[in-house]
Amino acid sequence: MSGERPDHRFQRTSRLTDAASFGRVFRKARRSRDNMFTVLTTKNAGHEARLGMAISKKFCRLASDRNRLKRIIRESFRQHRPELEGLDIVVLNQSGTQHADNKALFDSLAQHWTRSRTGQATIQDKQADG
Repeated sequence: MSGERPDHRFQRTSRLTDAASFGRVFRKARRSRDNMFTVLTTKNAGHEARLGMAISKKFCRLASDRNRLKRIIRESFRQHRPELEGLDIVVLNQSGTQHADNKALFDSLAQHWTRSRTGQATIQDKQADG
């Protein structure tokens, strides 16, 4: 095949890469939560959606299971990225992710993306301790 394939990699520009970016999302976030994920979102200065993940050992003991979760989150984000333009997003896992199948995880994330896009997530504004 001589045609070029589109690049679907998870580019650096699509990631939250530093502590300051994560901190900004944690401080001023809209929160969407169910038994599988907590998704925090806030508007960013650019036009591209950016994703960060905080996958805890507390709810997912095996590294292979945590890696599976991250792959599913990245793929779901990639599929919905055009709808999420201008948002910084952090996804945290909850206890329900440990034994959930892939379809349930994708369905949960799709609902979170919809809530984030439509502004149905609740506002969580944490003031910095000073």
